[in-house]
Amino acid sequence: MKKEKGTIEELESALLKKALGYLSTEITEEYSTIEGEIKLSKKKVTKKRVPPDLIAIKLLLDNKSDNIESMSDEDLEKEKARLTQLLLSAEKLPKD
Repeated sequence: MKKEKGTIEELESALLKKALGYLSTEITEEYSTIEGEIKLSKKKVTKKRVPPDLIAIKLLLDNKSDNIESMSDEDLEKEKARLTQLLLSAEKLPKD
């Protein structure tokens, strides 16, 4: 049962990452044979900014809206602080 919970948390984390947008690094390597040995001849590193995904945002908001109605004022304040912290950390990500 614990493994399922971990999997759900991983999915929620991935959905949140997609909803906020993220920085992706893509590495392309080319190899050639030099004097009978395979050696790296070219390496290209590309950084790409993946923008926030509206469908992921909608899924997160729909999921949270069901729980919001049953939350106490204290829980709502904690959730507000958590979301504010997420937004602040997302703003600190490099733009490109």
